[in-house]
Amino acid sequence: MAVIVFDGKRRSPLWQAGLLLMLGMCGMSAQAGVRVFACEPEWAALVQELAGDSARVYTATTALQDPHHIEARPSLIAAVRNADLVVCTGAELETGWLPLLLRQSGNARVQEGQPGHFEAAQHVKMLQVPTRLDRADGDVHAAGNPHIQTSPGTFTTVAPALAARLAEVDPGQATVYRQRLADFQQRWREANVRWSQRAVPLKGARVVVQHDGFPYLVQWLGLTQVAVLEPKPGVEPSSSYLSQVLQRLEQQPARMVLRAAYNPERSSRWLAERTRMPAVVLPGTVGGSERAKDLFGLFDDTLDRLLQAASTAKAPA
Repeated sequence: MAVIVFDGKRRSPLWQAGLLLMLGMCGMSAQAGVRVFACEPEWAALVQELAGDSARVYTATTALQDPHHIEARPSLIAAVRNADLVVCTGAELETGWLPLLLRQSGNARVQEGQPGHFEAAQHVKMLQVPTRLDRADGDVHAAGNPHIQTSPGTFTTVAPALAARLAEVDPGQATVYRQRLADFQQRWREANVRWSQRAVPLKGARVVVQHDGFPYLVQWLGLTQVAVLEPKPGVEPSSSYLSQVLQRLEQQPARMVLRAAYNPERSSRWLAERTRMPAVVLPGTVGGSERAKDLFGLFDDTLDRLLQAASTAKAPA
């Protein structure tokens, strides 16, 4: 039998094979981490802030996709099947596709009510909670408006809850999650001070929104929302409805019309051309613009776009 010389001693190939197997397993262990399925880019970004290399994150959607309407593809089912933690908005935002993924995955760890299932909306004071539920009113969510990611305040409350959940499903890295949470909170507080100072010129600005997806942004910045281009949530406006909005704005002018990166531009462009007010495309979430590469860039870019529009828009009389 051939022998291998290692550390000055003669070793057999069988011994060497065992050593290589052990080293390979150590390498796999070093690369392993909690496996997170994030429904939207904002939650993937927050997990990365809180976990760093301790997590492997799969993001189900992009900033250019409407999170209401996602196809439950086999690749998404496979990702949920392998996940230790599913992190989503909740509040029925993903109701058209997430329940199917959970059911088809067969993964007991991440079903609703289990530690491996986290919904950010449960840790936020929801806005626009309906007093009645009727499908005739359009795509109305019983828990309130689910577009919570458009305000920095959302991440102030969600981050500690998510860090605690990461520690629960991955207790071996609990110290890492606590330390990274403290670091994130410090940087987030400093950024909020900067954003609040920069946002002063926007207070009271009258805006039109294409889809009613910005109530948390409106509240954060003190904007005044005067019209929505959808007659009902999720319903495309007709020409006659847009004409009614235009007539209303002639009496009560606005300074800009807002839409998210994934919204089609037809309605907002139509209005902007007729009112000569700027149409502002907001990133909406991480990845929605070149600058919105992380949570900090998301709000830096959002403010820049709003401030630029406000500086060029004619103030309403």
